[in-house]
Amino acid sequence: MAQNKNETVTLVLAFFITGGVLAGGFWFLTKGSSNFFSEIMGKVNPIDAIEVVDEITNTDAETFSEVEAVPSGLFNYGGSTTLAPIRGEVDPVIQTVYPRFQLRYTDSVSEAPGSGTGIKMLLNDQLAFSHSSRSLQTEEYEEAQNRGFTLKQIPIAIDGIAVAVNPELEISGLTVAQLKDIYTGKISNWSQVGGINLPITPYSRGEDAGGTVEFFISNVLEGETFGANVELIGTTTEALRLLAENPGGIYYASAPEVVPQCTIKSIPLGRQANKFFTPYQEPYITSEQCPNQRNTLNSEVFQNGDYPITRRLFVIIKENGQEDEQAGLAYARLLLSQQGQELVNKSGFVSIK
Repeated sequence: MAQNKNETVTLVLAFFITGGVLAGGFWFLTKGSSNFFSEIMGKVNPIDAIEVVDEITNTDAETFSEVEAVPSGLFNYGGSTTLAPIRGEVDPVIQTVYPRFQLRYTDSVSEAPGSGTGIKMLLNDQLAFSHSSRSLQTEEYEEAQNRGFTLKQIPIAIDGIAVAVNPELEISGLTVAQLKDIYTGKISNWSQVGGINLPITPYSRGEDAGGTVEFFISNVLEGETFGANVELIGTTTEALRLLAENPGGIYYASAPEVVPQCTIKSIPLGRQANKFFTPYQEPYITSEQCPNQRNTLNSEVFQNGDYPITRRLFVIIKENGQEDEQAGLAYARLLLSQQGQELVNKSGFVSIK
């Protein structure tokens, strides 16, 4: 009888011990493992961290006046020159609705304005938040971690990279691979891509000119460097003037900067040679019809991903629990409201919502 009792006690103890082990294993797999592996590896992979925070800040607000937690004060921000049309449409309306939420676009005193410059100024506490036409880079995220805070990127609009040529050049379009070969020097004559026998003159702003060039090098050139045939220019305005004068020229820029222009023409692009998509709405408006009529963005192919070179535009926020973070979040929520997205469309970009 005593033996049976001892066996029963042993079985009960074994049951609880087994259950405890199973419960502990479940906790480790679901919660504890992240802390454990963080201690083993030393830190979280910065790329994974960027992907986690790369999300739209949801807002159901229809108008600016419905957006909550908009702070009072003067807030400096800076960054991408690509977003200048958005600033021009959005900021005056924000100032009307929230006169105490004062916004001031601020350039660097030593570096050219651009996405990278704005993020650097944000890291150095010179800005409350920033604009960027490219995603955060790993080293930028790591630098923020080293300084005791996190950077968050919030998408607020969609942009496409349009490719422009002289209006007299006859070409049906280019594939992304052909565009890469032109800018890396492997293709040097328009006859190699279905055009006439004419040397190609690729124009680009310099590699340190901002997010658009960085995006082009990373996503179109796939990290390769410009060929010796590429002529570097200072601004898009200068490039468009050169294109109008040079029958063999080619240039790339943000679609709203290129598509409506009268003196050049944007061309169709595709991932495959038999399937091109236009960055403009058809029918194409010729130079002779312009400026009484102008080409407008083909928003549908940017939104559905058919156009091969698209990107998101971001508000970059410093997550430090201070007023700068509140200002950046408020600005992003204003842009993501229905009124904000309508102004994004009005500025020439494509709404993300």
